[in-house]
Amino acid sequence: MARLPRLTVPGQLHHVVQHGTDHRQIFQDADDYDAFLKWLREASRLFKVAIHAYVLMPDHLHLLLSPSDENGLARMKQWIGRQYVPYFNRKYRREGTLWKGRYKATVIESERYFMTCCRYIELNPVRNGLVPDPAEYHWSSYMHHIGAKQDSIITDHSKYWALGNTPFDREAAYRELAERPLESNEIKQIREATAKGWVLGSAEYNLYS
Repeated sequence: MARLPRLTVPGQLHHVVQHGTDHRQIFQDADDYDAFLKWLREASRLFKVAIHAYVLMPDHLHLLLSPSDENGLARMKQWIGRQYVPYFNRKYRREGTLWKGRYKATVIESERYFMTCCRYIELNPVRNGLVPDPAEYHWSSYMHHIGAKQDSIITDHSKYWALGNTPFDREAAYRELAERPLESNEIKQIREATAKGWVLGSAEYNLYS
């Protein structure tokens, strides 16, 4: 099936992936990660996009988010690029684009796939051999979800709140979930849907409900 036109649905969950050109590093030191997160925090507020989970990898990034309108996501990504790319190019004395084409995004059914996609994103550093434990990776939302630190970028999703009646209950439940490895078919589903722009949801899922 051909790649579908990129779809943005206000109020629905979206998984966004963006790679560096030629799979080159887009973050080279701690200051780069921190600068990007600063602009991500600012842009999410400017364009009213709720960020529910994220991870910044050396050569790509993942975001799990809910835009409030049809244009907020695209405007947010464009704005961040206009801040981060000149910063990166000046610092490393390079020119040209930093990104490999346009970002990839797909709409996700939150009821069925929020937790799976959240774990997929935050366990990425472990799957890629960067750390043995997701708590050891500094540039993801994992520590927020297990209660180890408060991350002002994150807007907790209703499915996360449903994990328990108290913060302790939610954090413990999420940690337990994260300790379970994702199955290969779950990883394949998320990767294929995001790469091709397919909606990831059940047959009953109504995009505009």
